[in-house]
Amino acid sequence: MALQVYNTLTRRKEPFETIEPGMVRMYVCGPTVYDKAHVGHAMSAIVFDMVRRYLQYKGYDVIHVMNFTDVDDKIIKRAQETGDDPFAISQRYVDEFHRHIDELRVLPATIYPRVSDTIPEIVDMVQTLQESRYAYPTEGGVYFRVRQDDDYGKLSRRKLDDVLAGTRVEVGENKEDPNDFALWKAQKPGEPAWPSPWGPGRPGWHIECSAMALKHLGERIDIHGGGNDLIFPHHENEIAQTESYTGQSFARYWMHNGMLQLSGEKMSKSLGNLVTVDEFLAEHEADVLRLLILSSHYRKPLAFNATVIEDNARALARLRSALRPAVDQISSGPEADALAAAAAQAQAGFVDSMDDDFNTAGALGYLFELVTAINRARDAGVGGEPFAAAQAALLELTGVLGLQLESAQPRGAEAAPFIDLLLELRAKLRVVKQYALADEVRNRLTDLGVVVEDTREGSTWRIER
Repeated sequence: MALQVYNTLTRRKEPFETIEPGMVRMYVCGPTVYDKAHVGHAMSAIVFDMVRRYLQYKGYDVIHVMNFTDVDDKIIKRAQETGDDPFAISQRYVDEFHRHIDELRVLPATIYPRVSDTIPEIVDMVQTLQESRYAYPTEGGVYFRVRQDDDYGKLSRRKLDDVLAGTRVEVGENKEDPNDFALWKAQKPGEPAWPSPWGPGRPGWHIECSAMALKHLGERIDIHGGGNDLIFPHHENEIAQTESYTGQSFARYWMHNGMLQLSGEKMSKSLGNLVTVDEFLAEHEADVLRLLILSSHYRKPLAFNATVIEDNARALARLRSALRPAVDQISSGPEADALAAAAAQAQAGFVDSMDDDFNTAGALGYLFELVTAINRARDAGVGGEPFAAAQAALLELTGVLGLQLESAQPRGAEAAPFIDLLLELRAKLRVVKQYALADEVRNRLTDLGVVVEDTREGSTWRIER
């Protein structure tokens, strides 16, 4: 099966066909840099990192653009509250976001444009929209005429009159229509501003992404991504202004990830129910968060709580259990053949699942089946090339998902000498038939999350939480 991608614009899965053969141009809406990044931001970054990695696995070259919104009402408000320079605030959180990207092992974007570096392109775009009567100036700035765009609402499936019902007009906007949106905002006291044909001011939110995408990827792109909370109004307005400007279709596929939910509610700063990336990584490995996100389909809402985190920590330990070395070196026979067949089946199932709109949950199911086959083969004495090949297949496929099992620092590495010492003591206790004490050592280790396994070659251990 060829790769199928769900397109929010058409509400169906479609064969993935790029504008230029072998090349993917992908724009993903990045953070507004006014506060610490939370795990919801990480979800979007990890989802589209997975998309990029799989496209590269399929042989595509990917140009990945993710913006930083460093000119925004929220940043200005934060600067007014703290007395800090707004660009110093945004730079601080840009630097922090880059650190998180590295910690979460998300591939760096090809380009990270900023609004503040795109002002000339934004002004030019607004001018062109005004000249073609899609935009009009007022004392408060320049606005886009929504009713001038005949297919406005095609992404969100909202009828214009329904959208307008209940819409409030802010004081001083002077819009022709309540649902017209700002392309350029006139400067207010204490706000950063740039010169323009309409006087000093700054861009509206929606025009920023359109201009950055046009500047770095051209008039037509293959994938435009972001959280599903951006479908309306942000992405709807991007389509309206970009296609009115270029006269052609903007993005081939619109992809939207679901939201992380804490206690049944979407995580958001306004609700005050956030877990920052720093808070999560202080307690858990990055791969636990990645596995948590990839264990569900990217378009679905995802529960985030202590139980789910613990479940995925155990799942990560299970994946790593397959990397333990073989005990024997039997490289032929029914058990070895069964392991080779399991590896081939996992590879095929993984690709089939991922080709079905990046079904990572299904793909992981095949990987866990391969883990079971590897561990069963080890117990049966399989080793040598068949065992190494199966482990290599597992590492390759988990790597496609961004999980780096082999390079990760083993959990409990600092405690390893003490655990080894306890197991040596336990072995001696068993020799002198002090079985109750030996069992007590094992039970206490189990309580601490250390799983002890007895083999013909001696006892081994691993951390499962």
